[in-house]
Amino acid sequence: MIRLFCGHDEREAIGTHVFISSVLRRTSQPVSFLPLNIKGMQRDGSNAFIYSRFLVPWISGYKGTAIFADGADMLCRADIAELWDLQDPHMAVQVVKHDYISQYTRKYVGTSMEANNESYSRKNWSSLMIINCAHYAWRKITPESIVDMSGPDLHRFTFIDERYIGMLPFAWNHLVMEYPHSQNVKIAHFTLGIPAFKEYRHCPFAGEWQDEVREVTRHIDANYE
Repeated sequence: MIRLFCGHDEREAIGTHVFISSVLRRTSQPVSFLPLNIKGMQRDGSNAFIYSRFLVPWISGYKGTAIFADGADMLCRADIAELWDLQDPHMAVQVVKHDYISQYTRKYVGTSMEANNESYSRKNWSSLMIINCAHYAWRKITPESIVDMSGPDLHRFTFIDERYIGMLPFAWNHLVMEYPHSQNVKIAHFTLGIPAFKEYRHCPFAGEWQDEVREVTRHIDANYE
C-alpha cells in the first residue's frame, strides 16, 4: 500500500480533489490518501500545511515509508507507483533538488492567498518528499520541537545530515512557469497558482488540469443543486 500524505488548504480545495483524482486514475497499486492540514500549525507562509508536512514521520509513529506531496497545487501525470519504487532505505528523505531563482516576485496573484514569492536556498525541496519515517534524523521533529524551529531550517532540512538527503528525478516535481515546458513531466506543480485562479487559467498544463476537474465532476447530475 502506497501511503500518500497530501497538503490540503480549503482555499485550494478543488486542487486537492484534482490531485487525488489524477493519482487514482493512473496508479497500478493501492494508495491510501491522508490529506494534511493540522490546525494551529500555520505560523507564516501562504498555505495551511506549510509546517505540518514535517510531522509525517511523527504521525506515522516513526515507522515505514510515506510520500508527501503539496497536492493541492499539483497534477499527477504518471503512475505514482513509479515514484514509490524509487525509495532508498539509506536516505532519511528524497527530494527533487531544485536550484533556481524565481522569475516571479508574487504568487497566487489576484486571490486571498496572494503573497511575496521569495527565492531562497533549497526552495521547493520539501514540496515533494519520499520520507523514510524510521530514520533517526526524524526523531527530533515533534509537535513540540517544531514550534521552536524556523521555517528556513525546516524547509532546508538543516536537521538532516547532507548524506541522507537523496535526489529524485526532476520530472516528479516540475515547477510550472518556472521551468521550460516538457511533455515528460510526471507531476506538474503549479507552485505560483492553480489554473482555478484567473491569473493562471492558461498556464502550461492548465488544459490537463481542467480536464481532471471535468473528470471529478462528470457524474454529477446537471440539475443537482
